[in-house]
Amino acid sequence: MESKGYCDERFILAKQAFEKNFDLGLEAGASFAVSLNGELVVDLWGGYSDSAKTKPWEKDTLVNVFSTTKIMTTLCIHLLIDKGLIDVETPVFKYWPEFAQATKENVLVKHLLSHSAGLPGFDEKIPVEALYDWDRIINLLASQKPWWKPGTKIGYHMTTFGYLLGELVRRVSGISLGKFFRENIATPLNIDFHIGMSEDYDSRIASIIILLQVQ
Repeated sequence: MESKGYCDERFILAKQAFEKNFDLGLEAGASFAVSLNGELVVDLWGGYSDSAKTKPWEKDTLVNVFSTTKIMTTLCIHLLIDKGLIDVETPVFKYWPEFAQATKENVLVKHLLSHSAGLPGFDEKIPVEALYDWDRIINLLASQKPWWKPGTKIGYHMTTFGYLLGELVRRVSGISLGKFFRENIATPLNIDFHIGMSEDYDSRIASIIILLQVQ
């Protein structure tokens, strides 16, 4: 496979490794970029964005980045901290009153940021579809008792991190996390990153393809 894009000759081995993944069947479609001291030295893409291999992967193809979105969410919180609207040492319920249920009065903003709030999941069993219902999840988290004393342990809040901090953003700014990110980070910096997508972007979104190797 021959990739498209640009690669500084100093990093030709990176390009070769990128293309080799396709030749070995480890990739269906992908993008890869490297910035060195503010200079874009590698900007490659190739393959296909669908399992039928009918849609070439383009320079502006969008893909689910999973937990990388936690970084973008945290940036929103830090912007609000910088504006003096959030204090990491303040209890969460000061911004989100309903959060003070089930012994969570002493959960601080810094506990949410550090994955130490004790809220990595739910006691109530919920279907996967419920994760699309923001209000339902927020109400569950507001009533959820921590699984450990906040601040004493760290446990990756894989599923709940975005809801907890996203609701904090919404309570303080008055707008959704996605809109706050778009208006304060993505648009000003011309970043093609989105938290929540409209149908207008459907043609650019790559399918999630699970590649299995049998040995």
